Amino acid sequence: MEQHLEEKDYRDKDFKRNWVNSSSFLFYLQVFCVMAFVLGGCYNLYKHKYKGKPEVTVQPSTLYTPEYK
Repeated sequence: MEQHLEEKDYRDKDFKRNWVNSSSFLFYLQVFCVMAFVLGGCYNLYKHKYKGKPEVTVQPSTLYTPEYK
């Protein structure tokens, strides 16, 4: 009989059989994955941020007020 009680205790701790423990674990795993994805995306945006307005040479005839020779 004692052996039967030990087996029942093992079944209570089993991931597949105890839906309370498994659902909380899966919930926190999902939260961790979403947070890792969001933080990774933010870091990637920070790493590849816009450097600023580059100095570009524009032909004078294509300006808003064109200058012709």
